[in-house]
Amino acid sequence: MNKFPFLDNWRKRHGDEEGTSPASAGGGEPEGVAELLSECELLRARAGQQGLELDDSPASLEALDQLPPRWRDDPEELPWLGNDAGLYLGTVIVCTVPGAVWNIWPGGHPVVTLVSGREIEVVEAGLDWAATGAPELSQVYAEAAES
Repeated sequence: MNKFPFLDNWRKRHGDEEGTSPASAGGGEPEGVAELLSECELLRARAGQQGLELDDSPASLEALDQLPPRWRDDPEELPWLGNDAGLYLGTVIVCTVPGAVWNIWPGGHPVVTLVSGREIEVVEAGLDWAATGAPELSQVYAEAAES
C-alpha cells in the first residue's frame, strides 16, 4: 500500500480502516474523493510558512509559481511536496473549470478529466514543477481552462 500522509489524516477524521485505498475513499462518492485529494497538507504548510494562504483559486497557483523553491534543498521532502502540488493543481482545476472531474486510474493514480475528454496527469505536473519549476502550475491550469 502507498503511504500518503494526507490519507492517514483523512482516515483518522473519517474513522476508516488503514486498508482503505484512495480509490475507494469516501465510499466511491466524488465529493469524498475530491475532499481527500484536496488536503495537500505539506504544500499548504510550506506555503503558509512563506505567508501564502492557498484558497483553491487560479491566483494561488500563480503565487505558488513565484515562491522561492526552498523545498529543493530537501531531497526527502521534494517528492511529497511535488505530489501535493499536483493534487492542489487538480483541486483548483476541478473547483474552477466547468465539467472537470477527478478520476482515479487503477492503482490509485489520480488524474483530472476535462469535458473534452482530455486527461491531465496533475501529479506528474506537480512533481516536475517541484523539481525544476516547469511547467508552471499556472500554465498547466491555463491550458486546462482553455480546453
